[in-house]
Amino acid sequence: MAARHISNFIIVNGKPFPAPKRYPNMVVTTAVNSARNANNKVVGQKIGRDNYKIDSLEWAYLDAETWSDMLKEFKKFFVTVKFWDMVENNWITLTMYPGDRTADVFKYDKAGRPVAYINCKVNIIDSGW
Repeated sequence: MAARHISNFIIVNGKPFPAPKRYPNMVVTTAVNSARNANNKVVGQKIGRDNYKIDSLEWAYLDAETWSDMLKEFKKFFVTVKFWDMVENNWITLTMYPGDRTADVFKYDKAGRPVAYINCKVNIIDSGW
């Protein structure tokens, strides 16, 4: 990855990713086992710990080599991700997995091979582990 893009905002498998286009939507989900009782009141309890999702993580422009290097980090599906936890206001490291990865070809060479992409996006979801 080109050093000019690197940031510590998100680190996947120990490798810093480039600074995103804008800060992504950070989601914290509380899983609940619930139902309603005879009085129509919710009864339930929290299941496990809160889960995190880094939603709409996007880069405006990446050269093909950088985007490829980033995508290769998700080949093993489960990845270790270090990012800022808005709940604890500190860094957190979790086992996560990727959602869809998308990009638009922006430039290609004479042979038709993409050399740059725009609108590069990935969602990263907490595995619960």
